[in-house]
Amino acid sequence: MTRTNYTLVTEFILLGLVDTLELEIILFLLFFVIYILTVWGNVGMILLIRADSRLHTPMYFFLANLSFVDVCYSSTITPKMLVDLLSEEKTISFAGCFLQMFFFIAFATTECILFGLMAYDRYVAICNPLLYPLVMSRTVCLKMAAGAFTAGLLNSMVNTSYVSSLPFCSSNVIHHFFCDSPPLFKLSCSDTRLKESIFSIFAGVNMVGVLLVILTSYSYILFSIFRMHSGEGKHKALSTCASHLTAIILFYSTAIYTYLRPSSSYSLDQDKVASVFYTVVIPMLNPLIYSLRNKEVKKALWNMITRRGIPSFLRWCG
Repeated sequence: MTRTNYTLVTEFILLGLVDTLELEIILFLLFFVIYILTVWGNVGMILLIRADSRLHTPMYFFLANLSFVDVCYSSTITPKMLVDLLSEEKTISFAGCFLQMFFFIAFATTECILFGLMAYDRYVAICNPLLYPLVMSRTVCLKMAAGAFTAGLLNSMVNTSYVSSLPFCSSNVIHHFFCDSPPLFKLSCSDTRLKESIFSIFAGVNMVGVLLVILTSYSYILFSIFRMHSGEGKHKALSTCASHLTAIILFYSTAIYTYLRPSSSYSLDQDKVASVFYTVVIPMLNPLIYSLRNKEVKKALWNMITRRGIPSFLRWCG
């Protein structure tokens, strides 16, 4: 009977995005600006929704939750990445690695579910407007949001405990800029094909399940819009949904590419590029998409600036 000796791994080394100092400085400056814009944009969206009573609707309630998740989601990855870009030793402890992975999966899953809830909200508002106040009451919305966060935490607990139980014996060098499941599977010295399949099933059920809700909701929405006789009504309904659809396409295209493609076609370098997009760039773009393409948000922001003034708004925020 043979025994396999596994070396106890206490820390990992993150290779990061690039290996030249000049590029690291450029990327640090770029990602630092993006992170500041992400925090300011999403926190500003939350405060604006809270300040303007006209935005106290289910649609903006879920948007405020999405902004909160985006801040947390980005803060799980970006600060550590910025530190590593200026550090020679890009190490992370074993516990720190899986803690980062836990929060990343939790917030990513929650964001995925929130997109589905926002699509359902638009379906009820456009297809069943008379029932909207009853179906999407404050109590129902609170329960939906709580369910999204609970599902994110439970999914993360299962997946993180699953990956952390892998034996790491040959190397502790992660070919990535944060602790994610695909590079950790590659790092394990055991046969991970079964566990990778189970992990993909979990990811697939979460993403495809919510995507079906989104596609079904928007199928009914489009059918209802085309049946409208008022051109103004059609334009308003389409403009309301356009920003949501843009955010969904950006999020799902990169997430599906990263987690649902066959493991045989997995590329570490390509995955890094996709990961930068959905962990760093998309959280910055979401508040821009929802503000620039949304007349109600732009009007609320303009009223806040003109009526209260920027100084009073900043004092209120403080």
